Amino acid sequence: MSNSAFDSWQAFFAMGGYAFYVWLAVAATLIPLLALMLHTWWQRRQLLADVSRRQARERRIRQSQQHNHAIEPTEPSARPREKSL
Repeated sequence: MSNSAFDSWQAFFAMGGYAFYVWLAVAATLIPLLALMLHTWWQRRQLLADVSRRQARERRIRQSQQHNHAIEPTEPSARPREKSL
């Protein structure tokens, strides 16, 4: 006595005459899940690349500011101050 629900692979793929509906349901489930996984993976890569670009930009800004402070002597601000009332 066999515990298998199907006698052969052909019977498994035929799904008792309901193969079209069964495999359509399987595809309708797996394709969106696969698309979701790929989209999530792509978004993660984009997010990490964006974070890396922002960190590099901030690092360049800090280096530029440190470089400018080292070159320029400290002077009072050239911008006129507003008079207080």
